[in-house]
Amino acid sequence: MTDILEQTVKSISESIRFDSSPSRATSALPFGKGAAECLAHFLALAQSFGFETHNYDNYAGEVVFGEGEEFAILAHLDVVPAGNGWTKVPFGGEVSDGKIWGRGAIDDKGPVMCVLYALKALKEEGFVPHRKIKFIVGCNEEDGWACIEHYNEVAQMPEEGFSPDGSFPVIYAEKGILHVRLHFPMGERPPFFFLEGGSSANMVCDECSATPRTLTLTRARELGLEIRNKKIIAHGISAHGSTPELGENAILPILRFFEGKSEQIGYIIDCLFHDRFGLTQLEDETGKLTLSPNMIKYRKGEVQVICDIRYPATLPLSAVTERLSLIGVKYETIRHQPPLMQDRNGTLVRTLLKTYETCSGKHAEPIAIGGGTYARALRNGVAFGPEMEGDEPVMHRADEYITIERVKFLLDVYKQAIAELTK
Repeated sequence: MTDILEQTVKSISESIRFDSSPSRATSALPFGKGAAECLAHFLALAQSFGFETHNYDNYAGEVVFGEGEEFAILAHLDVVPAGNGWTKVPFGGEVSDGKIWGRGAIDDKGPVMCVLYALKALKEEGFVPHRKIKFIVGCNEEDGWACIEHYNEVAQMPEEGFSPDGSFPVIYAEKGILHVRLHFPMGERPPFFFLEGGSSANMVCDECSATPRTLTLTRARELGLEIRNKKIIAHGISAHGSTPELGENAILPILRFFEGKSEQIGYIIDCLFHDRFGLTQLEDETGKLTLSPNMIKYRKGEVQVICDIRYPATLPLSAVTERLSLIGVKYETIRHQPPLMQDRNGTLVRTLLKTYETCSGKHAEPIAIGGGTYARALRNGVAFGPEMEGDEPVMHRADEYITIERVKFLLDVYKQAIAELTK
């Protein structure tokens, strides 16, 4: 490996070793100790390269390079919880088989370090940007964007830029994101004492468990459930909430166990897994609406389900809420991010597209996704990498990784893109 590639791989591995998933917060550590330590590691590294850096109260950090009209690169250091099913150490940063393993490797610590080392390479080559590059890294992208809200309060957000937190060739549109909690009343005697599953609103549930009032062994075994101390446990496969079809939701087999014992459980399955009211029929050029029930718990006489909904970019929110209302139960909005829709023939999109084609040798067209990136924080922002068509879907899943070959490509494509957009 070249020196810069070897150094980048080492820094990605080091960054992965910080568990920067949400943890106990304090006034000084708004997203927990792990996120703050990961941010400190990143800023210290950037400072050692001679860059101006800022730590905005452990909400977000910033690396500054150049002068002039501002240009943003927006990425994040926080990660979703590790979840279950790993064969590697989730926060080990192991380098083996041509890959760097661990939570955050592809989302988004690998790309973060690739951008930083691309800036370092440009600086060492004597490149003088004619725009002020602000490389902003947040610590709450996966769970609410309070990092961006704080940054906007204490600093100035550029109007244009890109986020290395999506897919290639370049993403011109992102679906709207809606997280809702639905409350299904269960009456006085539900068929279980305990029911809970899921670890994050934007991750397909990979483990769900319940304690039934009556344990029917035959039914449990038919559904492939684990039986442990009078508890039934379903194991699924996690995936990003925007692509639920790539995972296996562990909530469904648990609900099916109780389906014949409760009409309300059957109704939950019908509404959220069989899409009784046609939410997923909503569609436009950016794709179909996706509905992913990712967290569930039984509390105070009701089953509460948190759903991740990604709705088509040209549709109003009301098109979604009208169908949600047909379910006929109380629901509350936990999070909403309006869609992103940029001009697919605009200068930013076309410049990045040309850079990708030059570096990859492939002809390409802009795409739309269901994921949400920091590009939405900009008036003119798009997502640019790191995933490619044909990649194994490892984002938000067990044994997440980034290949060293992809790191090499990112160093090249981000270096060229930054130079082209700020020359």
